[in-house]
Amino acid sequence: MDLFDYMRAENMKKDSPLASRMRPATLDEIVGQEHILGKDKLLYRSIAADKLSSLILYGPPGTGKTTIAQVIAHTTKAAFSELSATSSGKKDMEEAVLAAKDALGMYGKKTILFIDEIHRFNKGQQDYLLPHVENGTVILIGATTENPYFEVNSALISRSLIFELNPLSPENIKTLLSRAASDSEKGLGALKVLADEDALDFLADYSDGDARCALNALELAALTTPKSEDGFIHITLSVAGECIQRRVTRYDKDGDNHYDVISAFIKSMRGSDPDAAVFYLAKMLDSGEDIKFIARRMMICASEDVGNADPQALQVAVAASLAVERVGLPEAQIILSQAAAYIATAPKSNSAVNAIYAASKAVQETRSITIPPYLRDAHYPGSEKLGRGIGYKYAHDYPNHYVNQQYLPYELKDATFYEISEMGYEKKIREHMKKLKDGAGEKTDDP
Repeated sequence: MDLFDYMRAENMKKDSPLASRMRPATLDEIVGQEHILGKDKLLYRSIAADKLSSLILYGPPGTGKTTIAQVIAHTTKAAFSELSATSSGKKDMEEAVLAAKDALGMYGKKTILFIDEIHRFNKGQQDYLLPHVENGTVILIGATTENPYFEVNSALISRSLIFELNPLSPENIKTLLSRAASDSEKGLGALKVLADEDALDFLADYSDGDARCALNALELAALTTPKSEDGFIHITLSVAGECIQRRVTRYDKDGDNHYDVISAFIKSMRGSDPDAAVFYLAKMLDSGEDIKFIARRMMICASEDVGNADPQALQVAVAASLAVERVGLPEAQIILSQAAAYIATAPKSNSAVNAIYAASKAVQETRSITIPPYLRDAHYPGSEKLGRGIGYKYAHDYPNHYVNQQYLPYELKDATFYEISEMGYEKKIREHMKKLKDGAGEKTDDP
């Protein structure tokens, strides 16, 4: 690097956003993520000892994935190469691998290859990396906001350690904000910034676990607020509120978080927690989720998790599905809320879903079945000669419109698939079926 390159790099560093300037350079400067970066944790010890294997850092934006990679770059004795999947192609990977081979062959020096947004590489690009990771030409560090088990080549996954980063806590973010406000070298200290406690609390809370978002808001507040008569820039709660107009809801309708929220929504209804169900419903609606998708999942839940413990739940869900299409937002949210609350508070039974799963398993495991001849179709000439329909007992000809008769195939004569629970209306169904069977005597399959 010549003098001009050095000066250019220094000027770019000074002009870079606050979040970039405040990026930690050492392990001990990193705030949060103690579950993977505590001093007794594997990742911390691996970085500190410079004994890294390939790994993938997975977590929401602003949680420190690139920060960890940069700390590794400052810590390791290995060569460090960086690519971004949003702007790099196969040619860039080939050049990085060639440089890694040269470093290994000529100097015996390993290369750490950091790939940001690795999930954006297609299958072919990810496949290209595999042999070079496998033979040790490069030590891969991938960063992704998407679940790697969905988005990253399974072969790469099997050769890498996965570390999930969590959204930073408000306390973590407040620590970073205070550090940035007072740091005269890399932060805003030279501007004489004084941030009120409630302003920092607001930014920390409303950044939704994203340190970059919080630091960007703090920088915007500092750069757009004139100095007071005392020579300081005072960042008040009002100023902070203008810099984050609205909490950014972390939600990607095509991403991992989409599945997390809908999963939490379904499990909250299943778990009979209407408050949690309505909360996750509101989160989906706030993020622009398709109301038809939500309604479809509610119909499934009404049948799978409520079933005949309250048959009305499915009717409510179906009615809600039809209603939201006719009404549309914003009023559709009321209909969805009503249906979600009904399903959540309804008595629960999974007997119906267990029945079809058990029956499906029996179908797969029973190679051939023999349907009792009296149940077979008898609506054609010659059916009687084949014994079809002969001996069938018409249920409506018997007391209570019921007669014990073998309906299952002979191979499954004693099988039970629908285990009726004692929840809600199913208890009445159970009692009804018991009364029918007790009053009709033993089952018979005699034609």
